[in-house]
Amino acid sequence: MRIDAHHHLWDLAAVHYPWLMAQGVPRFFGDPAPIQRDYLIDEFRADAAGFEASVHIQVGAEDALAEARWVQSVADATPDWPLLQVAFCDLTAPDLGARLDALQALPSLRGVRQIVGRAPGEDAQTGTNALLTDPRFAAGLREIAARGLSFDLQLVPELYEVMARVLDAAPEVQVALCHAGSPHDRSAQGLASWAQALRLLSDREQVVCKLSGLGMFEHDWRIESLRPIVETCLDQFGAARCMFGSNFPVDSLTSDYATLRQAHEALVPAAQHTEVFGGTAARFYRFAA
Repeated sequence: MRIDAHHHLWDLAAVHYPWLMAQGVPRFFGDPAPIQRDYLIDEFRADAAGFEASVHIQVGAEDALAEARWVQSVADATPDWPLLQVAFCDLTAPDLGARLDALQALPSLRGVRQIVGRAPGEDAQTGTNALLTDPRFAAGLREIAARGLSFDLQLVPELYEVMARVLDAAPEVQVALCHAGSPHDRSAQGLASWAQALRLLSDREQVVCKLSGLGMFEHDWRIESLRPIVETCLDQFGAARCMFGSNFPVDSLTSDYATLRQAHEALVPAAQHTEVFGGTAARFYRFAA
């Protein structure tokens, strides 16, 4: 089963996304104007031709539970397309248990995401990096691990060292590293520094890596410019700990889906396609056999 392990959907009449509807606000991934419209399951399935299942990742809704319930309704309405989800949850919340109880009432739930870092400039404004020094964050990771939930980790390379120490305090939590760890400096030196730092995460068996979102920091990417990232991830994690994710519709700002898929298929050795384009995600997110 071919699985897209990282994408988003949104129905702007059903769920409010403040970041998405902000007018004239440029983001690190580009101008969001072209995606300030509904992106529903039928369009995604048409884009993702050749895939058979997917994982929806939370995407900054005003009401996280409302978003998760809406995604569940989509999953219920499309039984021929296995759709699992990773929902937002504030792991530092005083009522964390109640929030997780509500989310775990949804059969499609497999994990949670609370973004630690998006891009250096935006992080300086949002302050999300502070999660790494908050003991409640590590405690929250331990709590979701005890509940059988995984954590989708989005952060930038400058935070790997501190995050590794957090994982020392939560060794049981299973982690999916989003967007290959967001290597935002695409210079030769920047990629070398990223690859060296990535060992702090790849050496931990609890972490798997998503080959996703690689266009967010390089809007005019080419196959050869993505090659060192994909090859480094495959070398450090191995195919059995790497999975493909389109990051659509966000990455539709830099390419169409077919171009993105074909680039990844060309960069991943054919012998590793079964794992990267399905097997790893099926195991990590616990798709039904």
